[in-house]
Amino acid sequence: MPKLVTVQRLELELEKAQEYVKTHILFPAGLLGLICVISSAAALIYQFVTETYGVRAFEETTGLLAGGALLGWGQTRYHRYLLREFPGYFAARMRAFERKGPKKSRKDVAAAQLDHPGRSLVPFSYALGAGMLLGLSALSLFSGHVDKVAAVMMPWAGFFWAKLFFWRRVLSAAEVKSKK
Repeated sequence: MPKLVTVQRLELELEKAQEYVKTHILFPAGLLGLICVISSAAALIYQFVTETYGVRAFEETTGLLAGGALLGWGQTRYHRYLLREFPGYFAARMRAFERKGPKKSRKDVAAAQLDHPGRSLVPFSYALGAGMLLGLSALSLFSGHVDKVAAVMMPWAGFFWAKLFFWRRVLSAAEVKSKK
């Protein structure tokens, strides 16, 4: 009997973790990605209409999009690792968001600590990634080939859309397994 309870508890933890990913990672990524894509596309259309869009601008916007997508892919791989190895971490965060009023405590989130090799490098990697996106935008801004709005928004569009795309496969496969 204890094995059934343990298996069911682990399945509930995984479901909560997947719910957290959908609610707090995928939904914001989709919304922010859509905003970034629309604003950068509008800026590029304006640049095309004013006849300042050339081959160099195309190369830079493609590079900005690819750089953002690369970083989004990297962050998604890390989060997928966390979901696979530490589903309790995301589940505890979801439970903390579900609680309202005086019942809300940080105890669950604190109880599910992450302890994996390279954990101390994660904040440094996040800062390096954000710095890389801002640096790519700055390089594109200073070169003058791409509109300002597109130069700032295009890497973030790639970042958010890559997160959305690479999570999609993982969660759809998990839903198929849970329906069996």
